[in-house]
Amino acid sequence: MKPVAKSAVPAAIALLRQATALWPKREKASDGLLPSRAHIAQSPNSDHNTGFAVDLTHDPIKGPDCAKIFKELRKDKRVKYLIFRGVIWSPEKGPRAYTGPNPHMKHLHVSIRMGHGKDTSDWFPWVGQNKRWLHLKSKFVRVKVIKDNPSSPKEDENENQ
Repeated sequence: MKPVAKSAVPAAIALLRQATALWPKREKASDGLLPSRAHIAQSPNSDHNTGFAVDLTHDPIKGPDCAKIFKELRKDKRVKYLIFRGVIWSPEKGPRAYTGPNPHMKHLHVSIRMGHGKDTSDWFPWVGQNKRWLHLKSKFVRVKVIKDNPSSPKEDENENQ
């Protein structure tokens, strides 16, 4: 079993932030960075455990079309492998059938190569929009959820799966 990291690598976080900046109204239901307990039990050797993986929700209506991203990210030197719609791709083996427990129909899985975890450069260079946001630095802030408070953020049970 791969050890479970306390946080995802900056490159993984950057992919989700850049996607949200490009497609602010995109669905995020299948986004994920670190694994849940169920994911760890199901996939103990997942790159999510080490923080070197990210899941991006497929939303061709309001957001990213992961079929296109699956093709485009094959050119990115940071990519260790990609999984989408029952196909896994890696630079070494190319595309082939994915037989894991989750066929990744609702999201694209991106595993990041060791040595590239700090590379937050543009994940979507083919998207022709103003990208001033690439230079912004930000961090996650934990928010305390107060139960029974209607203005408190809602906990998402599917988060990080």
